[in-house]
Amino acid sequence: METNSPVASPVSRTNRYLIAVPFALLLAACLPVLWDLVIDWNTDANYSHGFLVPVVSAVLLWRKRHELRSLPMSTDRRGLVVVALSAAMFIVGNGAAEYFTVRVSFVLTLFGLTWYLFGPDIIKRAWFAFFFLLFMIPIPYVIYYALTFPMQTFASKVTVQVLGAIGMGAVRQGNMIHIAGHSLEVAEACSGIRSLVSLLALGALFAYATQKRFAAQGILFLSTIPIAVIGNVFRVFVTSLLVYTVSEAVAEEPLHSLMGLSVFAVAFVMLGIESAILRRIFK
Repeated sequence: METNSPVASPVSRTNRYLIAVPFALLLAACLPVLWDLVIDWNTDANYSHGFLVPVVSAVLLWRKRHELRSLPMSTDRRGLVVVALSAAMFIVGNGAAEYFTVRVSFVLTLFGLTWYLFGPDIIKRAWFAFFFLLFMIPIPYVIYYALTFPMQTFASKVTVQVLGAIGMGAVRQGNMIHIAGHSLEVAEACSGIRSLVSLLALGALFAYATQKRFAAQGILFLSTIPIAVIGNVFRVFVTSLLVYTVSEAVAEEPLHSLMGLSVFAVAFVMLGIESAILRRIFK
């Protein structure tokens, strides 16, 4: 007596073409939006990582291709709700010339179409690839500049306090640090916002790759924010210390850019330690 186990039926070539139609229409409708996004990646150093984000999402889906093919396909009307909401965002965003909303609506529509056409089983396995696409979208400049100055001030304040605690008299004047005849400016580029944006994307990927539980992934991802801030303070402190003990040339290129890498070094050490702790807690 033979028993048949349920196996996902392969998608015929005709159905494959039909499924591709709404995605092709979405791409055609959003082509100007995507082109402007590419221009931002190319002209704004804060978001040059945007070129890599779609590639990473595609690789994540490719690595799961065998698992996804084994899952049953079924339409889910809940995906249409997401598509409808995304369409509303697209219309409102275009009407208000708010490009962030328009760009987010593209990612949400892509997610909603996949949910509707392929079903909940597949979207549960593929959701992170769509979520990760959000990191290719520049945050609104209103938010960017609202965060920049407080982060500059915080880094300069903490650095002066730490320098004073170890016996090196330092004085802060705005975002300028004066120490032993040297002056160091914590400029906009040194605020840490650039490293924060990049580390959020890397932190999300690291959390997804190293943690099995969703709660642990969320904790590790959100901790990227304070870790990025701490890493930037460390960079400003070390730079100030080297300016005092070695030379002002430390604050100039190319050493200045090399010092910027210390933010990522500190961040990944801290994320690695936290990841190991979370794996023990969320077994």
